[in-house]
Amino acid sequence: MKYTDKQVFEIGLPGARDSGDAADMGFKAFNLARMARIGLKVPEAFVLGTAICRDFLKHPARSHTALHDLLVEMLRRLEAASRRSFGGPRKPLLVSVRSGAPVSMPGMMDTLLNIGLCDATLHGLIRLTGNPRLAWDSYRRLVQQFAEVVHGADTAPFRAALDAAIREAGVDNARELDFRQLAQLTREFLALYHEAAGQPFPQDPLKQAESAIAAVFASWNSERAVAYRRLNDLPDSLGTAVTVQRMVFGNAGGTSGSGVAFTRDPAGGDNRLYADFLFNSQGEDVVSGRFTANDAARLQTVLPDVWARLEAVRGLLEAEFHDAQEFEFTVQDGELFLLQTRSGKRTPWAALRIAVDQVREGLIAPGEALARLDGIDLDKLERKRLAPGEEQALLGHALPAGIGLAGGAIALDAATAQRFAAEGRRALLVREDTLTADIAGLAACEGLLTVRGSRTAHAAVVARQLGKPCLVGCGQLAIDTTARTIALGGQTLHEGDPLWIDAEAGLVFAREPATSIEKPVAELAAVAAWRGTRTRDVDALAEAPLGQA
Repeated sequence: MKYTDKQVFEIGLPGARDSGDAADMGFKAFNLARMARIGLKVPEAFVLGTAICRDFLKHPARSHTALHDLLVEMLRRLEAASRRSFGGPRKPLLVSVRSGAPVSMPGMMDTLLNIGLCDATLHGLIRLTGNPRLAWDSYRRLVQQFAEVVHGADTAPFRAALDAAIREAGVDNARELDFRQLAQLTREFLALYHEAAGQPFPQDPLKQAESAIAAVFASWNSERAVAYRRLNDLPDSLGTAVTVQRMVFGNAGGTSGSGVAFTRDPAGGDNRLYADFLFNSQGEDVVSGRFTANDAARLQTVLPDVWARLEAVRGLLEAEFHDAQEFEFTVQDGELFLLQTRSGKRTPWAALRIAVDQVREGLIAPGEALARLDGIDLDKLERKRLAPGEEQALLGHALPAGIGLAGGAIALDAATAQRFAAEGRRALLVREDTLTADIAGLAACEGLLTVRGSRTAHAAVVARQLGKPCLVGCGQLAIDTTARTIALGGQTLHEGDPLWIDAEAGLVFAREPATSIEKPVAELAAVAAWRGTRTRDVDALAEAPLGQA
């Protein structure tokens, strides 16, 4: 068999074939193509459509040969566009392999970065960039990610080795390790990989790409992806596309980094850029929930031109998509690249605020705004705030990633949160990281509190969409999963004890605080006016003489 041109799509390649629709090429790639068309800087890519995924999952044995032949052909086109060679020892091309369903499913499927790095291409990347730290950092990331995604390896041994390297070097985090320390860590990771996978790390870049694509296709049926589809009434038959894209490097040094931004505040709906950024990082550091991305203020100071460009991108995206967007970006040596955009997941409160503001701005019509608000019970929409003058025994502070107050019995994993909910108890999910694997627990709990993570990590995004108050980056919080306890503010609390969070102010309490209730009065009045206008218009049409309607 052979895949046809109608199943493969191109972005930014010379003489690129016409793009398909979101159902065929996945929503992520469809939006990438739109961004490229309006002049935003998008790295070149090709896309294996959802039809290839469906065929691959149904007939994996026969599909491997066809996939191999297709990859050889498309990688040649990507090589020509980038003027680099996939697997080449002098100017190596590295690619990312990203999932992309026809509908947005943030963080529910897998992505792999730095595909194409191996012992032979590593030194070529060093010669090409003059940056040995970038090369070794990217290699150790690939080895770990390949073990976890392709072979389902446990992340704990890799994290333990990284933590040991950080302690030995006397630095605060992996971004401060030098290239010699990263080289030694990579060798340890290669040994851990061999132990976990039962085979050496693959040194053939084409085999890496084939295995990565197969793993991303398989992630369509992962537990978290299936759970997300159940929560959102999405069919299992859609499948995911795969985008193979030239790598850009946010881990290239002091003027590089990765970030996620919303064109408007997805928690409260304010019309302002809402961004998380982490210098000298790759995108997975921000969206995975394993790190706290708090460099946005420093980005404004260190790279003001990049920040100004982000502000410009905010307007361009809303003008193109007519909705608030969530977009991922990488800065490499001071140059901004766009990697993804989608309609931003938002709280119900923010959904109302954004809809009203965009009608006032002339960006959308009232009918479109009403359609977006369909399914939200506006009469019950309210925002809980800490009552003025309320004094509580404050346990700690964290980074607000939602709105409202929430509390319940402490649950240290998703299964416990589900059990508490089944017993009729309110639960507050308390975790080290914001992880999308917790999707079922997020749906069952009242809110989320984490030690690490950023406001734009995938799990925080999903929590907001579900209307769950969320706090991330509570560095004072210590969790003991063996003893099933947490330590915060000088107190030790056990799983099942009450805990409350204020997602407005970023505060954590041992008991429920007194609150005040706010209703979106002005926005509700605007919606009522739209509905009144629409009703009068419909009535007038119904009463008009035949032929005049």
